[in-house]
Amino acid sequence: MTRLKAALATGAMAAVMTAGVLATATPASADVACNRYGECWRVHDRTITYPGELGVTFHEDAWWDTHHPHGYHWRHDHDGHGYYRHGIWIGL
Repeated sequence: MTRLKAALATGAMAAVMTAGVLATATPASADVACNRYGECWRVHDRTITYPGELGVTFHEDAWWDTHHPHGYHWRHDHDGHGYYRHGIWIGL
């Protein structure tokens, strides 16, 4: 009986450790933010507060695949946190 308990405890510990590794090893993804002027860029953080007049909306990463480039201006060259306004990157 003691061997059975030891084996179950070892198995349970292995399962917990595996779950912990998998939880921390999720791939990074970037969502898409678009402003009311149709300018879109990749974001890694949806908690940034953008000026209300920009009308920034967020989309899941897969949205990019179905909407690129249909009527949107896709912006790629920017550093850090910020947003686009009429083609100019405004850093925060």
